[in-house]
Amino acid sequence: MTIFCSHCHRPLPAESGCLPRGTGQVPSASKPFRSTKGASKARRDQINAELQALRSLLPMSCREKERLSYLNTMALVCLRLRAARLFATDSAPPAGPALGTDLLSMLPGFLLVLLANGKLAYVSENVSEVLGLSTAELLSHGDTVFDMLEGTAREVVQEKLLLAQEQPGAEVTFVSKMRTSKAFRLRHGGNRAVAVRGRFVAPRAPACAAAPAAFMALCTPVAQPAQGADTASPDDLFHSRHGLDMAFADVTESVVYHLGYRREELIGRSWYSLLHPEDVQLAAAQHRAVASGTGASPAGAVVLRLLRSDRTWLWLHTALRREHGGSSISCTSRSLR
Repeated sequence: MTIFCSHCHRPLPAESGCLPRGTGQVPSASKPFRSTKGASKARRDQINAELQALRSLLPMSCREKERLSYLNTMALVCLRLRAARLFATDSAPPAGPALGTDLLSMLPGFLLVLLANGKLAYVSENVSEVLGLSTAELLSHGDTVFDMLEGTAREVVQEKLLLAQEQPGAEVTFVSKMRTSKAFRLRHGGNRAVAVRGRFVAPRAPACAAAPAAFMALCTPVAQPAQGADTASPDDLFHSRHGLDMAFADVTESVVYHLGYRREELIGRSWYSLLHPEDVQLAAAQHRAVASGTGASPAGAVVLRLLRSDRTWLWLHTALRREHGGSSISCTSRSLR
């Protein structure tokens, strides 16, 4: 049998070859070292160019675009992509509800659209009038509704969203404090309480059939008592005294202007019988904190709704205090109209 050399393809005996003895492969020149510095720079330049192209598509003024970081740019792009999926149409879709500036200025608050996991899909431009922050500034804290809230409000909002998700179409309302600009906090002494009223809505357009249900809400600022509230007009508040079970023991006559009940109608009646069902859990937590506390200092304040005699709901900012001796609880309730 003839054996051919694998190098020169000449017939050779099996025990020999044309390669130098002691080597099993053709000697080759060592590969030169290639630096990846140029390739890395090219990739960075390409990414920067893509981000600048995306930034140019955002419906913002050139001045606002110049202030955007790359992270803010990506957050805004993702926000508009989520909105485009929800509000898609057969024609070129706007990334959000088609609302004009004049219409937004007539609303008592700003519009908010969320996905089921809390991701923001749309925030109307007039959010800056309520919170003092633009959409881009809000997204710098995160892209979920929970990033807009004070830390203690996260669990309450999660519970409300789960409740709304279990009952599609059912409206839920809750009050939560949202982050505001530094200028707003310096002026008002803290973040702003906002009443969120909305429901989960399934997309109606055929093009949106594959889109998930979205939580659409109107966020209305709740009037907050000014600093030094004790010197405010007595017409804005009423005082009540309760037993430890929160049954009315006494109440000022001014309650009739706020709730429509005469003083005699409320004596002996439970405070809980007037509470909105969605506010019972929050009020009960505040009640327990006061009842189990010691001293006469307020245990805190809570924003809730009480039922008026005409079957409407009144928002109140209520501060609870356990009286000396511990046998009763006093409340100072301020109307948030």
